[in-house]
Amino acid sequence: MDVDELIRLLNGACASEWLAYYQYWLGAKVIKGPMKDAIAAELNLHATEELAHATLLATRIVQLGGTPPTNPQQWFCLSPSAYDAPDDSYVSVLLAQNIAGEQCAISAYKNLMDVTKDKDMGTYNMALTILEQEVEHEENLQSLQEDLELMVGRGMSAKPSGASGR
Repeated sequence: MDVDELIRLLNGACASEWLAYYQYWLGAKVIKGPMKDAIAAELNLHATEELAHATLLATRIVQLGGTPPTNPQQWFCLSPSAYDAPDDSYVSVLLAQNIAGEQCAISAYKNLMDVTKDKDMGTYNMALTILEQEVEHEENLQSLQEDLELMVGRGMSAKPSGASGR
């Protein structure tokens, strides 16, 4: 197994987790619209869990002889997932952004599991644990999105007229 390549993948995942943490944390602060309190609570919970993922990844990187990203500016280059700034704070927009982020994370952890299967069980098991939480995050966000659509009216969860967009 190419340890340098594994550390590169882990650094990308670590950078993604830091970006996800900030995206969730900030989204919970700026959110607007129906069900904002329930969605903000979920975003705060996800932020805490993303930070825990970053901790696991940083620990594993060090165990393998690497160094986690030392400068937040590196996160954007290292992360395989895009960072969607919560510039549009309407609930449905934030939910869609975070669902897309979770889908990218799910793909990244499946890849990490494929790379480490039968070669590095420590990393494989860590990736599986994180993957399970990322799948749960996606499901939770999709449930909230469905509830919002039912509350506001199917297809009407878009921003009300006159609201600003990106």
